[in-house]
Amino acid sequence: MKRFIDSFLLSLHLTTTSSAFLIHHHVRRNQHPHLKASQRRLRLHLPSSSVTLHDRFRKDSVPTFSVRKPKVLHPVENEDLKLLLLENISQEAVKALRLQGFQVDHSTKAMSEDELVQKIGSYHAIGIRSKTKITERVIKAASKLLVVGCFCIGTNQVDLLTAANSGIPVFNSPFSNSRSVAELVISEIIALSRQYFQRAFEMRQGIWNKQSKSCWEIRGKTLGIVGYGHIGSQLSVLAEAFGMRVLFYDVINIMPLGSARQVESLSALLAESDFVTLHVPELPETMNMISTEQLAEMKKGAYLINNARGKVVDIPALINALQSGHLAGAAVDVYPAEPGSNGAPFDDQLNSWSSTLRTLPNVILRHILEAQRMIGEEVSSALIRYLNYGSTIGAVNFPEVDLRAITLEQPDHIRICYVHNNIPGVLRQVNEVLSPYNVEKQYSDSRGDIAYLMADIADVSPADINKLRELISKTSANILTRLLV
Repeated sequence: MKRFIDSFLLSLHLTTTSSAFLIHHHVRRNQHPHLKASQRRLRLHLPSSSVTLHDRFRKDSVPTFSVRKPKVLHPVENEDLKLLLLENISQEAVKALRLQGFQVDHSTKAMSEDELVQKIGSYHAIGIRSKTKITERVIKAASKLLVVGCFCIGTNQVDLLTAANSGIPVFNSPFSNSRSVAELVISEIIALSRQYFQRAFEMRQGIWNKQSKSCWEIRGKTLGIVGYGHIGSQLSVLAEAFGMRVLFYDVINIMPLGSARQVESLSALLAESDFVTLHVPELPETMNMISTEQLAEMKKGAYLINNARGKVVDIPALINALQSGHLAGAAVDVYPAEPGSNGAPFDDQLNSWSSTLRTLPNVILRHILEAQRMIGEEVSSALIRYLNYGSTIGAVNFPEVDLRAITLEQPDHIRICYVHNNIPGVLRQVNEVLSPYNVEKQYSDSRGDIAYLMADIADVSPADINKLRELISKTSANILTRLLV
């Protein structure tokens, strides 16, 4: 076998050598007289007499190249960073953060505003899902807080403006859960069109009702998507694979995927769609965006699906549309008020219409189980990049700034992370402080009233580090100054 491999590789090399000779025939043999014979053999791809071709192609005979490893940076204060993770954030995220040396406190429950105000003062980072609210009062009590991680898609539970003005970036997971929600919507469309839940309920009551009345294929039906973002666009592709015609409405013009078509208004989408699915954030403009008027614009016998935010749909108006027979069914996965913990009652004390909604047989009621493992990986990685390296790529309320990593071969380099008010003259002040040093890399960007500068400085002595931090933090527009070494 070894002899066969050597013969095959030799023929391969001879072919390569011939090709190389034809291409480079104009290069004279004595053009590189300084090359040793062994080097010339290597250039001509001829095997050395002492090394077989089989040996040359062994993995350990391939030359390796040194790779500069990034240096893990730490705050100059050398203070252990403390993280508070609430609402049963995935254990994969907990492990990833602890592997970085962070002190992580983990809880399965959410916290009220009063509880957070009492507890958050000693933490540098907090991770939440949808139930915990990071309000202005909480942020003002968080004297050490550097970053917020929302282990979910939405960020309406955080006061983003106050966080930004306090120098605190907020990260979320816009991608990891998109596929899960898109698949969920497809399953709900099929379940509604086939009346799975009505027939299953009848069977549990001992009623044999073998009929196909008002049961439809989804092929050829029109799906209207309100909000063509990460979820809406993925859903569009899946729906077309099932043979559906796809329309979408968004406040901005977006290039569609596949054969989907953007319509000019919400009313136009509602009038044409057999199924309407909502994928919008909770904003003042989207509160009760589907109410009595919009439901009346929908086709008789159409279906409504809400996987967005609970306050986007006027639920009492939806109940009326279902009871009147104007809508054939609905799937509701989010609610204006939700229980604070698993197992808590979902009743009329929480939402006055809960009991009525629960009695409707043509409504799918559930709560979304997000892809928490993937979300945990995505958000914990963002927190690590910011805490260790200062990167704000992916922040929802902050300028997105990043720099090439400092390597282990650069022990006397430091990284400056400077959050400041976006006003004229700030960079001049900072660069005056940095002028005695070798600035190897520098990048600045702004978003609204907030700007963020990162700079890597070489040849900084330990005695100069505190001096640098003090001078930069005393500039007139300073919000937050961090030095990483």
